[in-house]
Amino acid sequence: MPEHDPAIVSVKPIVLPAPTPTPTPTPTPAPAPTLATATATATATATAPAGGADLPPRGADLRVRVSAPVTGRDLPIVLFAHGFGSSLDGYGPLADYWAAHGFVVIQPTHLDSKTLGVPADDPRAPRLWRFRVEDMKRVLDSLDVLEAAVPGLSGRLDRSRIAAAGHSFGGQTAGVLLGLRVRDPRTGQEEDLSDPRVKAGVLLATAGRGGDALTPFAAETLPWLRHPDFGHMTTPALVIAGDRDVLPLTVRGADWTTDPYVLAPGDKSLLTLFGAEHFLGGISGHHAAETTDENPERVALVQRVTLAYLRHALGIDSSDWTATRKALADPHPLGRLESK
Repeated sequence: MPEHDPAIVSVKPIVLPAPTPTPTPTPTPAPAPTLATATATATATATAPAGGADLPPRGADLRVRVSAPVTGRDLPIVLFAHGFGSSLDGYGPLADYWAAHGFVVIQPTHLDSKTLGVPADDPRAPRLWRFRVEDMKRVLDSLDVLEAAVPGLSGRLDRSRIAAAGHSFGGQTAGVLLGLRVRDPRTGQEEDLSDPRVKAGVLLATAGRGGDALTPFAAETLPWLRHPDFGHMTTPALVIAGDRDVLPLTVRGADWTTDPYVLAPGDKSLLTLFGAEHFLGGISGHHAAETTDENPERVALVQRVTLAYLRHALGIDSSDWTATRKALADPHPLGRLESK
């Protein structure tokens, strides 16, 4: 896939308006969005709470990239959550591929992004997981704004077909919208934060169960990993795991990232990639420095399988998914696909 595919338009950064707190002083009107080219910018100031009633103000604008096909109508939507430290500029091999094949891909930049520089001792840090979920919900609440901000996109979204996807920390973020519950480290309570607008998910190299499966480092520094509950994650999902994805977060080894498939009920599929490490061959970017197992064939397989799954799970067409399941159920050099 070329870096600038003429079949798609990608607009960034779009900065979503925050909900207006009341009472509030009369604000200075924000400038009207200027969108003359595919790199245009729409701006607004986010000063209100992130959306959760018990969350402090987010403290930074929510910046979003939207990638969409130049042509077509009734376009389904993929809301993508990046991994820890990344941003809306990552994951081009997935976002561009999905957009070039008929999806509108929306990528917010979450608070943990290195581009924002939130320090580890920031009071928001223990609840980064929750800010991420609120970011995703705010995007869904703001589809009118996003649709208007992208040249030629107006009236072309199919809001009945929305999937959530994510890599690593982003996989947990997407999983929460599917029904995964996280015990809040501040309150000690679990809350159902699933969103009925999301009809399917794709979870790539995503964390598994907590408790004694965690290393001391993970248990101490990443409180959102301590007590995940997959028992309510009933929305259909494709889980993708690398069989050499050995992380410093778990004592279990690579099979830890299969837990979202093993422990969640309902319609689930698992793609196990042979020889794959955490970035699954390079899904975070073309020639990205963090990729330790660069493999274009592996990335191409992830592209094809995820596209076939999204089209199947969102009720568009199941023929490619049926063929993919058959091809990867038999011995295959790159991976194995199973379903339950």
